[in-house]
Amino acid sequence: MNHAPTGVAVFADDFQTIKVFAERDNDAIVHWSRFPEGGHFASLEVPDVLAGDIAAFFASRR
Repeated sequence: MNHAPTGVAVFADDFQTIKVFAERDNDAIVHWSRFPEGGHFASLEVPDVLAGDIAAFFASRR
């Protein structure tokens, strides 16, 4: 079980039912985002969206 604050980003082409597995293995999900485009390689497909979500996660941790 992971107890660290965790952020999850789910993109359109990702495995859509991941929440069940994420919640099973992490008890501190503090940031959850869904996006209408992108997929497994979001850093190449929608880099600005991914970077913005990572920044939002860390901004919420202050």
